[in-house]
Amino acid sequence: MFGIETLGGTSQAAALVGLVFVEAMVLYVGYGVLESVLGPAVMKLLGGE
Repeated sequence: MFGIETLGGTSQAAALVGLVFVEAMVLYVGYGVLESVLGPAVMKLLGGE
């Protein structure tokens, strides 16, 4: 997908760790935005505050 299979062993491992880290950060920010946008409406719907 990204061509990391052409790298050597150590470089491939570092690239994979980097990609997983970037994916985790994107998901963290994405879910944070989603929660801040939809959170109040869901809490109101469920009867909280």
